[in-house]
Order: sequence, then structure tokens, then C-alpha cells
Amino acid sequence: MSRSGQSHILAIGGGSFRPSERHNFIEASGLLRYGLDLTGQDRPKLGLVATALGDSADWLLKMYGAFSGWDVELSHLTVFPMPNVEDARAWALEQDMIYVSGGSVANLMALWRLHGLDEVFEEAWRAGVVLSGQSAGALCWHVGGNTDSFGPALRPWADGLALLPYSCGVHYNAEPQRRPLLQESVASGELPGGYAADEGVALHYVGTEFIQAVTVDPRAYAYRLEYDGANGVKEFRIEPRLLTP
Repeated sequence: MSRSGQSHILAIGGGSFRPSERHNFIEASGLLRYGLDLTGQDRPKLGLVATALGDSADWLLKMYGAFSGWDVELSHLTVFPMPNVEDARAWALEQDMIYVSGGSVANLMALWRLHGLDEVFEEAWRAGVVLSGQSAGALCWHVGGNTDSFGPALRPWADGLALLPYSCGVHYNAEPQRRPLLQESVASGELPGGYAADEGVALHYVGTEFIQAVTVDPRAYAYRLEYDGANGVKEFRIEPRLLTP
């Protein structure tokens, strides 16, 4: 371990960024401030990854702009049309926190495995780099969840890195398909029990242990889902800690 001496994952259900007063700009929310604070660094190195959006240059530019005025050192990792760094392992291990954007989690995992980034990010996590991300960037660290990677109708998906031995639910209160499908998938055994997050909520794990949920929305919650045999699934609501937006 390095830095804080612990392995952290911050899985965000939604709300990493919010619209800016400046047209077509975004601002980073308190959820990302919380993640950066976990690094224990005064000026943390933050690595941005947008594989799930095909390394969208527009989105990477917006993310860079979102941290304007923050005391953070930014860089990014892309794989299109070829990796932008000579040594992805060295890049990852130099970061204090890595943030993975939303998008297609199925495509993200296929490309990560093709380029060996699955092993790179696991090594970085074990070395104490804080892993974070929203939506696809939250699902990827878990066994799986449900995804629209294959079309508008959500499907169960269980091909994540499984650093965390749980299922994950994202956008839990924002998209009507999300909650019932995750419950059905846990009840059927397609996915293990796990955790879910409303918009504006992040799930914080130390090692593989869920520690707490944090939120920038006082009306939002996190949830624990457990397989319950013949009864299907039990869902328990978790009160998150409110952060400054």
C-alpha cells in the first residue's frame, strides 16, 4: 500500500458533475472532492479515463474544465486510435486517483482486457490508488449490474473486474428499469447481492468492505440488496452522509 495505506473504491451512481453557469461547461461535484480527499494528498494527481465513451475528446475536454480552480494535477489515458502513453502501468501507478466516466461498460471491459488495463487497474488499486467512476465507471469495479450497453432495454451483466464481490446498481432512482431488474437479477442468482446508489450518491469501499455512502442530494439514498432464498431478495435502505454539493 501507499499514500493512505488503504485501497479505496468510490462508485458513483450519478452526479459526479453538474452543469456550469458557463454555457456547455460542467463542474465537478462534492462527490469528487470526497474521492480526492481519500488520497491524502494536498495536490493529488487525478487520471481521467473515458474508454466507455470511445475516448471522446469533447468529454475529456469538459472533464478537464470541470476541475478549473481545483488544486489537482490532471492527466488522461486513452486507447483510441492507440494508447496515448508509452506505459499504461507506470501512468496508473503515478496517479493518486483514477476517475472512469460513464458510457458502455461492456465495451469498456472488452477494451481494457485487450490492452491489459484490467490488470493495470487492479495493481493500482492494490497499491493504494483511489479508483472511482460513475455509472459504467462504477459498475466496472464490481461483479456486474445492469447495463444499456446492448440497447435501450437494460440487461443483467456480470463481466466486471470483480475487485468488489458484489453487484452494483447505478442511476437507481432516475431510470425506472434499474431497480426491478437488479432485484430480479439478484433473486435469480444471475448477480450476487450488492449495493445500489441513487443519483448524487457514491458508495465508498475500503478494500472489499462497504464503509459508507455519501451524497450531495439530501433526498437520495443508497441500498443493500441481499439474496433471500425462496423470498427472492431483501433490499435495505442506507442513509448516506450529506456532503457539500
